[in-house]
Amino acid sequence: MPLLSQNNQECLQKHFSRPPMWKKFLPLPRAEAYNADIHQTTKKERDTKAIRDIKLMGSEWMEMQKLQMSAAQVTSESLPGWHRVGNRGSNACCFCWCCCCSCSCLTVRNQEQRPRRASHELRRDDLPTCEESPIPTLEEVNTWAQSFDKLMLTPAGRNAFREFLRTEFSEENMLFWMACEELKKEANKSIIEEKARIIYEDYISILSPKEVSLDSRVREVINRNMVEPSQHIFDDAQLQIYTLMHRDSYPRFMNSAVYKDLLQSLSEKSAEA
Repeated sequence: MPLLSQNNQECLQKHFSRPPMWKKFLPLPRAEAYNADIHQTTKKERDTKAIRDIKLMGSEWMEMQKLQMSAAQVTSESLPGWHRVGNRGSNACCFCWCCCCSCSCLTVRNQEQRPRRASHELRRDDLPTCEESPIPTLEEVNTWAQSFDKLMLTPAGRNAFREFLRTEFSEENMLFWMACEELKKEANKSIIEEKARIIYEDYISILSPKEVSLDSRVREVINRNMVEPSQHIFDDAQLQIYTLMHRDSYPRFMNSAVYKDLLQSLSEKSAEA
């Protein structure tokens, strides 16, 4: 069979690529219907291909996930000291389906889950629900209105003020101040370092839900001194939080129901006596 020349091939290709001539002689409604059918058929083909590609990608993704899960499980079983990332559970990141150990959120959560029995025991000892104190007298409660310093001098005053701060969701200010007072009483270097680390993690770290409000200068000083902390590493921060409670929370406490109810209760008992 004779081969067509290149010119003849180009002519045939142009001829067949042109739209059919008979379409021009169709009535307008039939021509529009023809175009609509062509477009609809093309759209259906594209949708079918997209669905097939999605299913293929989904099956490949599931297969890859199974392989990575099994590999991570084998690794965790062979190295019992490691965290078992393959059984992620609650450690899984919402945006990360992989089991890679370099995931930043997994690293942070694994660090948070390290056993620190001594730290938890110190937290329970240093931050009681309330300080032990006798029932305040009417005269003592009246002195709280004279100055913030007199309120903070007595355990009963601190307990009442702390109860008020809890209603304002700012109890961490009082807890931080009390933790700093406890730190100043320590003389053992190892205990000072441990308590300083706990205070930093609980109230200074930006990752803590109980972070107190400090300016950048005070934070920088604390970060530098955390290399070798002392009893007074948080003195500037403690003074800043004390001033914040004095100017911001104390005036509202004096007008709060916590203080007024306590004052009224003691007044009634004093009248009965």
